Amino acid sequence: MQERILELLKKERRAFTIEEINDYLGLKTVEELELLIEELKKLENELKIYCTKKDKYMLLTDSHLKVGKFIANKKGFGFVDVDGDEDIFIAPSNIHGAIHGDIVIVEIISKQRFNLEGQIIKVVNRELKYLVGEFYYKNSKGYVDLDDEKANLLIQIDQNKTIGAMNGHKVLVKLIKQIKDNVYKGEIVKIIGHKNDPGVDILSIVYKYGINDVFSDVVMQEVENIPLEVSEEEMVFRRDLRNEEIFTIDGDDTKDIDDAISIKRLDNGNYELGVHIADVSYYVKENREIDKEAYERGTSVYLVDRVIPMLPHKLSNGICSLNPNVDRLTVSCVMEIDKEGNIINYDIFESVIRSKKQMTYKCVNAILERGEIPEGYENYVETLKTMNELAQILRKNKERRGFIDFELEESKIIVDDKGEVIDVKLRERGIGEKLIEDFMIAANETVANALYHMDLPFVYRVHDKPDEEKINSFINFINILGYKIKGKIKNINPKSMQQILNQLRDKKEFTILSSMLLRSMQKAIYDNNNIGHFGIASRCYTHFTSPIRRYPDTTVHRLLRTYLFEGKIDNETIDYWDRKLQPLTAHASQKERDAIECEREVEDMKKAEYMMKHIGEEFTGMVSSVMSFGMFIQLPNLIEGLVRIDDLEDDEYTFNEERFSLIGKNSKKEYRLGDTINVIVKSASKEAGTIDFIIAPPKEETK
Repeated sequence: MQERILELLKKERRAFTIEEINDYLGLKTVEELELLIEELKKLENELKIYCTKKDKYMLLTDSHLKVGKFIANKKGFGFVDVDGDEDIFIAPSNIHGAIHGDIVIVEIISKQRFNLEGQIIKVVNRELKYLVGEFYYKNSKGYVDLDDEKANLLIQIDQNKTIGAMNGHKVLVKLIKQIKDNVYKGEIVKIIGHKNDPGVDILSIVYKYGINDVFSDVVMQEVENIPLEVSEEEMVFRRDLRNEEIFTIDGDDTKDIDDAISIKRLDNGNYELGVHIADVSYYVKENREIDKEAYERGTSVYLVDRVIPMLPHKLSNGICSLNPNVDRLTVSCVMEIDKEGNIINYDIFESVIRSKKQMTYKCVNAILERGEIPEGYENYVETLKTMNELAQILRKNKERRGFIDFELEESKIIVDDKGEVIDVKLRERGIGEKLIEDFMIAANETVANALYHMDLPFVYRVHDKPDEEKINSFINFINILGYKIKGKIKNINPKSMQQILNQLRDKKEFTILSSMLLRSMQKAIYDNNNIGHFGIASRCYTHFTSPIRRYPDTTVHRLLRTYLFEGKIDNETIDYWDRKLQPLTAHASQKERDAIECEREVEDMKKAEYMMKHIGEEFTGMVSSVMSFGMFIQLPNLIEGLVRIDDLEDDEYTFNEERFSLIGKNSKKEYRLGDTINVIVKSASKEAGTIDFIIAPPKEETK
């Protein structure tokens, strides 16, 4: 019966009443009608069909209906994250009671811009089980005021479920049962700390995303058995590279060092590049407690003033970290690269290294960009210059095939010992950072290609090509701004995307446009099926280079050991990994998204905290986005604030969707993306993570 129902809805592409479906199926009895109602309910629960407010049934896979996870933004709007598709923007007026984490049905209401806009029409699964908020007593009864202002839930806590929480404590609360609409009974499962304690603000967000900042006793007991040093026995069957000139390059504060590099010029004029990665899977054995915990976490989370590691510090900062002047077990990928940047030979093997120096990007950039030689780097200058020479060759090779460098900028938030923000500036991305990126990409591609051609189960980092319609919509939007992009994009490939970016690179709003183009593309994810990586213009890509920080990389190492080092490629082994990798990659992709959202929310909070100290001050920024309710202004350090349409007092402004602008009714004055505007900080809320600006009056009026 289900197949016939779906066949009808697919064929007609409209909504049907139960009576119409009953007639189509030719049902005659009451029992058959009851069965039909039961089957319709099953299809609705499986999110295959949708029941409208008029009790009509339609196909949920209709082009204007999508199912996804609602991602709330404290600025008032949100997005619906749809698997395999772009995010759908949800304006505040179209959220319709959904809260962060809900699985929802969203109706597409606008496709006219390069991004989709929708309205939530149904919450199908309220996934939230744990929430974060501030505990308080009122009339001798316990309540939790949720941090997520848009949750709009009242949480009642019985006296025996408070675990000693007092007024002002930030707590993690578990939902027990729903009493009525938006009213729940809950129990406190953890006291995070008092709201005024240093660091509790960040921890509150961490717990909101289900990220655990402590390791269990069981895990820590297992960690006790991990050695502090590499023994002679462990090196016996490894290639000994301890006398080679191998070193690391990382940020000033990095303590979990995954990767080391080496280089040689060969007699035939080619380069020999060595990328040596911490052999985490040697210490983290499959299905042990440490491994189970690492799987659950999926990734380390990098926040403003701390790192929540995937592995305990004894591993991440100790025996696995490629610290200088100590023996460390590694997996090496050594590549012979010709003068055109082609990898013509490679070797992947177990090794032991002793890093000669822990270099920093700052010092490497001083050498390669300014010719300055910091103390202690004198013996490495020529090696670094050779590395830079090869990195330039590799980058040009990538660019020839269509590698897309979006040149996205990032903020660096500076905090004091108490965790309070003292400055926000742009994060530098110099030659050293790009050099390491180029070398890591080369190693990732080499490892991926090696396993792909063996036709064995593997973990790939994939990035599907964007939809042609979305890219052409972006081009039309660019044309509205007055920038002409040559030609319609009929054949979407990395080269064509690269050409779009190159034509925009000299525009003042390039950073904003680059971000918009990136958002119109698919998201990179982990998968056990290789479809290539569009953004890197790679037919075959993986993540091999950060096993301390990412579980997929640890899994890649485990597979290398299984297939290459131990030679296990029997049917039983292949069947095992075939079954295991699909759920593993899906879980890793989700944990990556959770970490990114957590990191962004912490940054928004800290930026708002910083701007609270600058209320009333004037700044110059650029219009980064225009919405029906106002426009966002981005400052040079990437702090972003909202100018609400109600605060534009010189005229009555309306949103022009076609021109992506706000236009004054009487003056015809227009605010468009890319406009440079002077603004004054009206307000900022650390709790909400929001910043409000107003337009600064013209200079002559301030005299």
